[in-house]
Amino acid sequence: MLLADKRLVITGVLNEQSIAFSVARLAQEAGAQVVLTGFGRGLRITERIARRLPDPPPVLELDVTEPAHHRALAADLEERWGAVDGVVHAVAFAPETALGGDFLDTSWDDVATALRVSTYSFAELSATLTPLLRAAGGGSVVGLDFDATRAWPAYDWMGVAKAGLEATARYVARDLGPQGTRVNLVAAGPLRTVAAKGIEGFADIERSWGEQAPLGWDVTDAEPVARTVCALLSDWLPATTGMVVHADGGAHAIGAPTPPAS
Repeated sequence: MLLADKRLVITGVLNEQSIAFSVARLAQEAGAQVVLTGFGRGLRITERIARRLPDPPPVLELDVTEPAHHRALAADLEERWGAVDGVVHAVAFAPETALGGDFLDTSWDDVATALRVSTYSFAELSATLTPLLRAAGGGSVVGLDFDATRAWPAYDWMGVAKAGLEATARYVARDLGPQGTRVNLVAAGPLRTVAAKGIEGFADIERSWGEQAPLGWDVTDAEPVARTVCALLSDWLPATTGMVVHADGGAHAIGAPTPPAS
């Protein structure tokens, strides 16, 4: 099995439409042991959603902005498993004022929140679990991304945060490579997740994506993205690190929508 006996930490499961939920489901079906994380009011939601997985996993508390939570997570996983084979970073947040079209009017405090949660936490979570990844022989860190090479309608400072995430992943890949840890991002096409629904104007991106993508695109199906994440968590890509892997139907590679066949 692709992920037989892999010990995986998966963040960001909020409902069954979450990419992280599909990752957890496919990972379990492929033989992995899984731990989910959540915090605050979302912790109870994650616990409830976890019961819908094939093998309901434990849910540990992790607010990525709280150093004490990082320490507690590492201690629990050390006692539970002694090592971690893979980490999925599926955490992102920006205040409403940092999204929706008022880019130049956004305050630094709100920008700082977006960067703290969506960008810096990738490095912090990687650092937290570095000793446990080393104990597993290296393992894999995978983060969720959205193409940051262009300015998207309404995405605003989250787009900047994703650009920072891409740079951060390269530096984490550099620093963790010597211990054998692979670090990559998966740039998904637009999906109707909780996060996307909260971005005014994101529907405009959804409408055009299927026309742009040569393979087509289903905004309600997270499984193609989740399969890509699981592939990166597996041992099948041992020389791949520092990459942004696109799982978007190929839209990122096309300059204009493909004309209909004659």
